[in-house]
Amino acid sequence: MVAVQSVMTMEDYLNYSNDSDTRYELVDGVLVEMPPESTLNTQIAAFLLATFLQAGISHTRLGIRHQIAVAGARATAREPDLMIHSEESAAAIEGRSQALLTIDMPPPALVVEVVSPKQENRDYRHKRTEYAARHIPEYWIVDAIAAKVTVLEWIDGLYEEKVYHGNEPIASPLFPELHLTAAQILSAGQ
Repeated sequence: MVAVQSVMTMEDYLNYSNDSDTRYELVDGVLVEMPPESTLNTQIAAFLLATFLQAGISHTRLGIRHQIAVAGARATAREPDLMIHSEESAAAIEGRSQALLTIDMPPPALVVEVVSPKQENRDYRHKRTEYAARHIPEYWIVDAIAAKVTVLEWIDGLYEEKVYHGNEPIASPLFPELHLTAAQILSAGQ
């Protein structure tokens, strides 16, 4: 579903307005319409948002519908299902009209992607590479279809991954105060 075929720069994207509720990601300079989120995805993202709040993470560091510019052949901006800002990235977008972390801004602390049906390649491969290029310290891939949660930690220039199933406690390197299992996260979408 490509909405606009002309190639845009990041500056063009930052200034783009279509006066509708249609959401887009910029992928290699092209606006790509994002399909409506499934109930499953929004329920899991809402559950995680509430969990992070209960763990004491400030609402000023939590972002839904926040975007991050990533490296690509051309300008690309991704919109994770949930973002936890670092203190630095939260300060960088404070007061801006658009919640988009540009390439020159610090990365967030964590991004969460909830895998949509038939979009596995995007979350496991493309976004993994793009988020790694931004040195995002922690990246979670929540996959209800495969019944697993993958936690990727940025270590020495690469993501190292740990996969969690069922009632196995998830170990978040950045947020050890979280007490979650894959089953709790995945059941939030049911």
